[in-house]
Amino acid sequence: MNTSRRTLLAGAASLAALGGTPLLAQAQNAAANWPSKPVRIVVPNVPGGALDILARMLESELAKTWKQPIVVEFKPGAGTITGTDFVAKSAPDGYTLGILAVGVLGIQPALRKDMPFDTLKDLSGTMLVVGNILMTASPSMPFNDLAGLIAYGKANKGKLSYATAGAGSSMHLAAEQLNLLTGMEMVHIPYKGAGGAYGDVFEGRVPLLLDPLFSSMPHVKNNRLKPIAVMGLSRDPAAPQIQAAGEMFPDFDFASNLGIGLPRGTPPEIIAKINADVNKAIRSEALAPRLKEMGLSVTGSTPEQFDAHMRKSLKLFADIVTKAKVTIN
Repeated sequence: MNTSRRTLLAGAASLAALGGTPLLAQAQNAAANWPSKPVRIVVPNVPGGALDILARMLESELAKTWKQPIVVEFKPGAGTITGTDFVAKSAPDGYTLGILAVGVLGIQPALRKDMPFDTLKDLSGTMLVVGNILMTASPSMPFNDLAGLIAYGKANKGKLSYATAGAGSSMHLAAEQLNLLTGMEMVHIPYKGAGGAYGDVFEGRVPLLLDPLFSSMPHVKNNRLKPIAVMGLSRDPAAPQIQAAGEMFPDFDFASNLGIGLPRGTPPEIIAKINADVNKAIRSEALAPRLKEMGLSVTGSTPEQFDAHMRKSLKLFADIVTKAKVTIN
């Protein structure tokens, strides 16, 4: 036996004599003592909007549970990619978390060839809440539901247009998937934010709009928009009278998922603790009603379920981008 091998075996024997499985013990101790300092939550967007609101709500609840300050930091840019990249490349110690726009993480790799990180390799995460997307129509349009839209669109190929808050969004890809499934050939009109789109759809200058359900429902209730379908698998509890596209097209799921992520190399014991505490927070009496008021459904998931969802999303969106020739220009 050579000298180096004897040294390695001696070292292993010494470690075993001192504690059996010292690395496992260290990991367990690290989880037991976590957090021992402030934790930061990175919002990869500008202040305001769903990502910021979710971070602020978690900040208040998790500070009580973890007995440490929670610091919210804003790192906007590149459609949430800049801030998410910062989280992915932070120290894997559980002290840097990020609010994830899960749909963006699924869509962007299909649209960009210069992604600075690999979602599956570099991030671990959990899905927290779901905000459904609603397709609505101008009151002047001669259809009232998804079947009517499809019949009209197929009879008037290329003549229907739809508005969204921007190219490359889950709203954009939801409409393009409908094009692929039905052959309607609807034309995309991207706006810089949904604010300007609403007026054009109210007046019939643009026939259709896709935007978050909670943003569109006030205009549905005052009859300025007609609801066509929720762009998800099932009906939204906040508007159960509106059909879901998934009722007509199985696996049609373009809901806007928000989650929380951290670097993949974080010890699994710390990931498990964060996952459990965050899922408890969003189901608490303090947060669950407020999330519902925002039109967000509490889901929660394990890191394994997050990975499975991301694998499915990456394939789905890549297929749509390729077949529909979607670009962000």
